Amino acid sequence: MQSSISGGAGQVQSQLTALGYSNQVVEVPASTRTSSEAAVAMGCSVGQIAKSILFKTYGSGEETAVMVVASGANRVDEKKVEALIGSPISKADADFVRQQTGFVIGGVPPIGHAKPLSILIDEDLLKYEMIWAAAGSPHAVFQLTPAQLVEMTAGKVTDIRVD
Repeated sequence: MQSSISGGAGQVQSQLTALGYSNQVVEVPASTRTSSEAAVAMGCSVGQIAKSILFKTYGSGEETAVMVVASGANRVDEKKVEALIGSPISKADADFVRQQTGFVIGGVPPIGHAKPLSILIDEDLLKYEMIWAAAGSPHAVFQLTPAQLVEMTAGKVTDIRVD
C-alpha cells in the first residue's frame, strides 16, 4: 500500500473512507485497464475482476447513464439490461463516461461518481469470496467482498451475462 495516492485513485480512497470502509486502494505499475490485465496484476482469476461498463439510455428524449458491474469473465447481454431498465441502451463513449462518472475508461470505479447512477451487479460476482474493482485510474484497484459491492453501490444484483 502506498502512503500517498493522488488523482482519481485518491478520490476513490477518500470515498471509501467517507463511506466507512477500510478497503485500501492499491496502485500498481502494471495496467489494470482490462479485466485480463487486472487479473494478472492482482494474481486472481478474471472472474474476480468487477468491471464497470457504462451504458447510455436513449429513446425517451433524455439520455441517462446505467452502470453494469460485471464479472470480468462475462460478456454483458445488452438485451437483458434493456429489459431490466425498460429502455434501449448503447455503450457510452469516452466523453459521456467522463461526464457521468468523473473518471476515464479503464479506471471507472463502482463508487464516487460525478452524477448518481443506476447500477446493476452481475450475480456471478457473488460466488467469489473477494473481488477487485477499478479505483479511479488504469493502474489502481481495490479489493472488496461482493457484499460490500452491493452495499456501497446500492446496486441491483441480477443476471446480465450472455448465456
